[in-house]
Amino acid sequence: MDEEMNKLRRKSECLKSREEDVEEELKYAECLALKKRRKVVENWLTNVGGIKNEVEQMEQQVQKRTWFSHPQLHNKISRLTKRVTELIDQGRFPEGLTLDAHGNKRVELVTTTLVGQTFQINKNAIRECLMSDKVSKIGIYGMGGVGKTTLVTHIHDELYIRSNDSVAWVTVSQNFGIRKLQNDIATAMELQIENDDDERRRAARLAQDLRKRNNFVLILDDVWQHFPLDRVGIPTSGNGFKLIITSRSLEVCRRIGCEEYIKVEPLPEKEAWELFTEKLGHDNTLSLEIEPIAKSLIKKCSGLPLAIITMAGCMRKVEDIIEWNDALEKMNVSVVEDDDDMGIEVFQVLKYSYDMLKDPKVQQCFLYCSLFPEDFGIQRETLIEYFIDERLVDRGTRYANLNRGHTILNKLENVCLLEGYIGSKYGGRKYVKMHDLVRSMAIKIARVDSRFLVEAGEGLREIHGDEKWAEDLTKVSLMVNPISRIPSSVSPKCPRLSTLLLNNNGPLRSISDCFFRHMLELNVLDLSYTGIVNLPASISNLVNLTALLLKGCCTLIYIPSLENLKALMRLNISQAGITELPQGLEMLLNLRYLNLDGTNLRRIPVGMFPKLTCLQYLATPDIGRFTLEEVLKLKNLEFFKGQLYDIRDLNTFSNCRENIEGPNIYILLVGDHFKCEFFDYFLEEYDRTIFFKECKISSKSRVGEDSMLVLPKDVQSVQIEQCNDISSLCDISSLKNATQLVSCRIHFCQGMEHVVCFCSCSFPLIRSLKSLRLEYLWELRALIGRGTCCASASSQLPASQLLQTAIFSSLNEFVIIACGKMKRLFMPVLLLHLKHLQVLKVQECQEMVEIVGETSDEDENEDEDEENQEPASMSNILALPNLRDLQLIGLPELKRISSREMVFDSLKEIFTNGCSDFLFNGQHVTADFGTTYHVFESRIVQPEF
Repeated sequence: MDEEMNKLRRKSECLKSREEDVEEELKYAECLALKKRRKVVENWLTNVGGIKNEVEQMEQQVQKRTWFSHPQLHNKISRLTKRVTELIDQGRFPEGLTLDAHGNKRVELVTTTLVGQTFQINKNAIRECLMSDKVSKIGIYGMGGVGKTTLVTHIHDELYIRSNDSVAWVTVSQNFGIRKLQNDIATAMELQIENDDDERRRAARLAQDLRKRNNFVLILDDVWQHFPLDRVGIPTSGNGFKLIITSRSLEVCRRIGCEEYIKVEPLPEKEAWELFTEKLGHDNTLSLEIEPIAKSLIKKCSGLPLAIITMAGCMRKVEDIIEWNDALEKMNVSVVEDDDDMGIEVFQVLKYSYDMLKDPKVQQCFLYCSLFPEDFGIQRETLIEYFIDERLVDRGTRYANLNRGHTILNKLENVCLLEGYIGSKYGGRKYVKMHDLVRSMAIKIARVDSRFLVEAGEGLREIHGDEKWAEDLTKVSLMVNPISRIPSSVSPKCPRLSTLLLNNNGPLRSISDCFFRHMLELNVLDLSYTGIVNLPASISNLVNLTALLLKGCCTLIYIPSLENLKALMRLNISQAGITELPQGLEMLLNLRYLNLDGTNLRRIPVGMFPKLTCLQYLATPDIGRFTLEEVLKLKNLEFFKGQLYDIRDLNTFSNCRENIEGPNIYILLVGDHFKCEFFDYFLEEYDRTIFFKECKISSKSRVGEDSMLVLPKDVQSVQIEQCNDISSLCDISSLKNATQLVSCRIHFCQGMEHVVCFCSCSFPLIRSLKSLRLEYLWELRALIGRGTCCASASSQLPASQLLQTAIFSSLNEFVIIACGKMKRLFMPVLLLHLKHLQVLKVQECQEMVEIVGETSDEDENEDEDEENQEPASMSNILALPNLRDLQLIGLPELKRISSREMVFDSLKEIFTNGCSDFLFNGQHVTADFGTTYHVFESRIVQPEF
């Protein structure tokens, strides 16, 4: 009997597993897939529930059995086993579990069919959120016209077909109010609350009704501002209740409390074309002559479904190529004409986002972005500097202004009027750009409301004559054009002009003196990156000028006197060709920003800086010790960049910051060999950076306390170039005090043999360092080795001793380039601390044999019971759990990644180029040319050529 009972139990478990699978499949299918369960499936589930109860009762009876009850129980178990077996066979359901739900009544919402993978990905993402028990509030956001409402309408219809009591739709839009929203929700739910004037009682009734409804979904479309859910009567959870909101603002989704956010992006080019042809109609076959024009036309829609669908409606049944060319010509203009159907509809949708900003200064900041060319990436801080110049941001300190500027840009990104991204080069700088149609909308508004003239990046070779310059213009942008000269025949009468942007006109070499004659209200003049040689004398008469920008004017040799420009707050002449400071500079008592970096100035007069008491930002070329002391006494200075002659100057800076409050942000170039064209791509990534070049920094090479290197304790980044007196970082004793150091870059240091010594593992930098770059270190043999400081017997630590300290435990980026004597990069014991490593790039290391080696190069000839001995707890399987970017370039001797198996939980791809064939977890990898290999579960699965 026990044997038969065990057989029944096994069969019952099998039946229970099939029941759970069926329930899960039905749950998913019924939730969104327009399906309903078959009647036979319902009956089967009922029978399964009954048989499970009988099996449980049989278990109890068998436990209480007596000898004379055996025959009766034996028969019952046999019959029960047979019925369970039959139910298992019936549960296969070869015809499927569900039927199409055509019998259900459907409410047709005004919608359109969208095509392509992007739409389906977003739809599936919403489905997953609806299926998840952990998500009750879902935020769908994106710019106007991108297809949010259409996407959610499809979800609504699928839910409604399953059960018309499971979903309700409410459009919130601009006429928002708590009472109105309560009434709209009640109407959608067929609930009467209009006669009750008490807001709290109405909310209680709504919440009570919503909680009663199982698996109910409430969709609030076009939400523009945050509101408390409980005040309206919307429960935050319970009985499978879900809330979906659509908004143009990510911030609204956040403040309402959404657990998941799904951003609806513009369509990629291929899907945009598919949508256009779908809406154009299959009976509208385009001719071979018209199709390329149509593709150019759709490209101008920049992936915005509203624009694409509207364009398809405008061009349906149009067969004349002349009309197609005319439509393309209109789209090539920055702003479509007012009488164009396409322009009116798209403009109104996008403009509503602008209107809802409400804050006039935020609106002006948005319009300012339209002054840049189409598809132009604008560095965030560059844009914020303009905001400060225009007094759109003015909160006293530079730090507060930058914070306010970033807040405004975040707001514009959150409402999808700007697109933010991080540049792939030069330290990952942050940029924003405008969607083409959003820019067109902004230019149209600015032309009417603020009187902008924008012809940036339009290929202009000559500047417009006076007739183009209307008297009421306030801002003119002609940046990024090949204009070569401004002749004396052009003297615009623009008495209200406040901003003139002529930057990035490379060929521009001369400006007539009369050009600025009638621009006496000019506040911002940008001539950066032009070929200007002499500034006209009329510049001296622009007494309202607040910003004069001449960055990158490398041929500029003359600037007239600035003594009359008392209002000037920003002067940028960095990388300009001048050799003497402009006259009258010391008279600019309101100057907050002065950038002289990268110039060939012969001298900076002693006693000039103390007069500029308002300075918040100062960047200078070579600076003397006495002038440095003057700079450090400027009480309002927040940012300082300067080149110091030697270590003593740096010590002066460090000691002054100890005794008096100095600039919180600094970039110091220490050494006498920096060129004027030196760029800041790596330097500006951190707030506090010191760059040593061709100077003696080793504690051993400097004698006497006065000459010992003193680093500021709060330095974040140290870069060392061509300092040949150090064999490791241990030679720089003051690094022990640099507790905030997160980045270190060492290049062209010929004496560098290893990065740190065994005895230095208590260095704060070893624990806090996040980025380490080693470049062109010809003598480097190992990351960790023995230096002269390890000479004592107490310093002879085995490699296993490294386990006792968190060495390199914060490192997330490691780049090593052209270190020709390195054969093995990491010892296995070191990998235990590299848990945060995300980026690893190994390039042009000619003798590199393996990435993880059992010994370091220094130890490969030692006895195994010394440095190489590992603790018993060391696993044979190694791991870099967070590594996501691995690049192996120019490694002709590479044999393997590691002789042991390695686990890469986060690695998706490996890029190889110029390597020998090598082994990756036992797999043979051919890597003689640039190839991206895909990685799945720590195995290479497929190269992408």
